Amino acid sequence: MATTTDSGLSLSTDSLTGIHWVGVVLALLSGVIHLFLGVSLGSQFGYAGLPGAFILAGLGFVGAVVLLLVDFRRRLVYAVGVPFVGAQVVIWLWTQVLNSSRSLGTVDYVDKVAQVLLIVILLYLLATEN
Repeated sequence: MATTTDSGLSLSTDSLTGIHWVGVVLALLSGVIHLFLGVSLGSQFGYAGLPGAFILAGLGFVGAVVLLLVDFRRRLVYAVGVPFVGAQVVIWLWTQVLNSSRSLGTVDYVDKVAQVLLIVILLYLLATEN
């Protein structure tokens, strides 16, 4: 389905497969989690450092989905997405698993499973699409 808006942006979803849609759901899930954590941390601590990083990460996920849906250089979105998501997994492992005494919760695991699956999907799309 291609739909053009007044701003000239055009949704281009005809070429999206089931694997694309699974990736969209995973990216939006991780994006919403990061936005929620950023807002929650911001109200708790009242500073922009860590909460701002979560909000930027969440916006990055949402922005990538928008770029995919308007068919803006999808291969580049996949290629940038792999290190973007991979870096978040590594940072989480370093800060929350290896160097933290806090216990991990369900949200931690849901987000990281979603991100690892998203990396697999992005690598698959990079390997199979022109």
